[in-house]
Amino acid sequence: MLKKVEVGKKILSANEQYALKNSQLLTEQKKLCLNMISSPGSGKTTILTRTITDLKDKLKIGVIEGDIQTDIDAQRIKATEAPVVQINTAGACHLSAAQIASALEDLPIADLDMIFIENVGNLVCPSAFELGETAKIVVLSVAEGDDKPAKYPGIFAKSKVMLINKIDLLESAAQLDFDIERAKTDARKLNKDIEIFPISAKTGAGMADWYDWLIKSVKELQL
Repeated sequence: MLKKVEVGKKILSANEQYALKNSQLLTEQKKLCLNMISSPGSGKTTILTRTITDLKDKLKIGVIEGDIQTDIDAQRIKATEAPVVQINTAGACHLSAAQIASALEDLPIADLDMIFIENVGNLVCPSAFELGETAKIVVLSVAEGDDKPAKYPGIFAKSKVMLINKIDLLESAAQLDFDIERAKTDARKLNKDIEIFPISAKTGAGMADWYDWLIKSVKELQL
């Protein structure tokens, strides 16, 4: 008699156990932890480096950097002098809660106000794996097209914030066809409470509203 093994279910169950452990640790420590998810090339690392640099006198930020290979992005984070832990997934399209649990042990959590997790560039796989984070942040660049919330509803439905990055391209590239209002509307059909910030990590446009949200979220957790 053949025995059926629910491999996918077992993997997710184990992940959920680590995610719960991570969540309990972060809650006890009163630390905001944001899981940043996007397609490759949306500008996640640029957003992080600018955010860390601009808020260095207001927030102490640590980063867990996820990539399939290399530590290129982690080196960019390191240049800001923020503590960073690199995770290479060796082909996996997402980070796991077990990997985050290990990385948290290598961060000086007690000295930090918040932690960013920069997930592997992918709009599908990372949305299925809870990491124990406080919230998910989805990044959509205008170069990708305004149809992404409709095409990849899972991550937009689960995210607390949507950052629409590279808005500077809307003025400089006349051939770029991106309807911000369509992207907002489609995202809010999936998640009526999602916060949306159109930004340019390159020029700094719109970043102040993003920073205000971060500072407010950190303070609320520390009460």
